[in-house]
Amino acid sequence: MFELNSILARDSVLVGSFALSQLRLINDSQFPWLILVPQRNGVSEMYQLVESDRQLLMSESCLLSEVMHDAFSADKLNVAAIGNKVSQLHLHHVARFEEDCCWPEPVWGKCSAVAYSSEELVDILSKLRSLLSDDLILPDNDTTLYY
Repeated sequence: MFELNSILARDSVLVGSFALSQLRLINDSQFPWLILVPQRNGVSEMYQLVESDRQLLMSESCLLSEVMHDAFSADKLNVAAIGNKVSQLHLHHVARFEEDCCWPEPVWGKCSAVAYSSEELVDILSKLRSLLSDDLILPDNDTTLYY
């Protein structure tokens, strides 16, 4: 059974699942920031995925990138798999804006996180789930709307 790293669980909210990956929203309202977490235990690098999973991860990443570009009209989309603090493979997708608090620097360690309000969280989860409804499996028991 798949186990999510406790730091990723603490810092994010489940949006839903694709065929391979959990889609999670980082709880920082300063940026539309999502992560894809392949549901494979013991994987810390992309090359460790079997070829079919690598291709599926790239497809999920491209779909998410396109939706984020269209939904948030970002100046730039940052996509990265860092993993220095959390070794479990996860792929960041961060919509960046020239007026954001870190521009043009990377978001990691630059600005303290500002959690979503309950209303903001409901809004962004609804937006993402609606835009990805053809490809996303929603959580069975969704309590994130009451976060």
